[in-house]
Amino acid sequence: MEKIIDENKQGNTLVLEQKAENKRKLFIESYGCSMNFSDSEIVASIMADQGFNTTQKLEEADLVLVNTCSIRDKAEQTVRKRLEKYNAVKRDQNPKMKVGVLGCMAERLKTKFLEEEKIVDLVVGPDAYKDLPNLLAEVDEGRDAINVILSKEETYGDVSPVRLNTNGVTAFVSITRGCDNMCTFCVVPFTRGRERSRDPQSILEEVNDLWERGYKEITLLGQNVDSYLWYGGGLKKDFVKATDMQKATAVDFAKLLEICAKAQPKMRIRFSTSNPQDLTLDVVETMAKFDNICKHIHLPVQSGSNRILKAMNRLHTREEYFELIDNIRRIIPECAISQDMIVGFPTETEEDFKDTVSLMEYVKYNFGYMFTYSERPGTMAGRNMEDDVPEETKKRRLQDIVDLQRIHSEIRTKEHLNTVVEVLIEKESKKSPDQWSGRTSQNIVCVFPKADYKIGDFVNVNVTDCTSATLIGEGISPS
Repeated sequence: MEKIIDENKQGNTLVLEQKAENKRKLFIESYGCSMNFSDSEIVASIMADQGFNTTQKLEEADLVLVNTCSIRDKAEQTVRKRLEKYNAVKRDQNPKMKVGVLGCMAERLKTKFLEEEKIVDLVVGPDAYKDLPNLLAEVDEGRDAINVILSKEETYGDVSPVRLNTNGVTAFVSITRGCDNMCTFCVVPFTRGRERSRDPQSILEEVNDLWERGYKEITLLGQNVDSYLWYGGGLKKDFVKATDMQKATAVDFAKLLEICAKAQPKMRIRFSTSNPQDLTLDVVETMAKFDNICKHIHLPVQSGSNRILKAMNRLHTREEYFELIDNIRRIIPECAISQDMIVGFPTETEEDFKDTVSLMEYVKYNFGYMFTYSERPGTMAGRNMEDDVPEETKKRRLQDIVDLQRIHSEIRTKEHLNTVVEVLIEKESKKSPDQWSGRTSQNIVCVFPKADYKIGDFVNVNVTDCTSATLIGEGISPS
């Protein structure tokens, strides 16, 4: 595998992993969560073995794949617009181009794309990527192809991902697939299937390989990383049937974190995403124990109202969430906490919304991702609850919490003024070619003059100024 250096539209250096003998071109785009981006790297690896190198030029592609998200209607509409563009290029410039849909939207819509709308040549669900060579052979022979069968075993632990558009510094490592939590607003259990964990040995091998190749930071990924549990294979729900030996040697998420931290003590380790009901204190204590585990937890709460949390089938209360926050602050005082929040869930009243605001005031998150409720067909909420909160009310509530989060973000960012933070340089600053941009352990962006530093360096930075989202400072030494 050779590395090709490219420059993207922002002027950032990208490293494209390519096989010199491959002659066909794959253009792949990803939308939605980090898992989709990680999956695209798995797909690129599978297709590399079939003679495809990735390209950033749509017009020259033999195969175009879009890895899709179904979590909100807006995400699906974005994908549809991209499909329109792909087909316009196919019609006007490259008639031999084949177009395929991957991921959650493929799983949800299945044959609709192929048979009703006739806008793609193949449809492949999240657990069927190893079948891509067979499906592509069908397409090459002039037939449409589809495989959206969900698996109870597939983790792609035996596939070495091709790193797409990488900066050569940070990488994703997938550790679980699927989700068993069945939140009433969420399509993930239906599009990604049951929860299963990847063999820790294959995870460790990937982490070690990334370090050997010069990567400085990894993010352990899963729909719910805290549910990670390896006892020799099988679904988490079947652990009760495991043998005494399997239970005695089982690896949970806290243990996996420790294994990775010890294996590469100079590599930063992040993880995402956590569920409040599954984040145990031994995970937090493990974070505190190892300096190279980043001090940031993304901890989606979704609502501050107990009534709405129950309607969402979130298996925690606001009081339990507060207790978890308090314990995190006690064990890791410097830990950054971020959130996901939904407003306008069915039947949400002004009192429910006030509970969300009061929860945000209590936690004062470092940053967050906030959305209005979007009804997703097939979910429990979509089937059984009327989307009864007016759009103007949803938009007003969303703006209110966005404004509040901006205030809290500024408060949290200012806590770092006149301190020294360790920053891993990832890229050139978007606003100035004379500055580097990187992140702290708390996942806060920091910019500072380039001087003699380079991408991949850990640098101690004296913070002299900030915005609500960015630290500004001067490098004082390599870390």
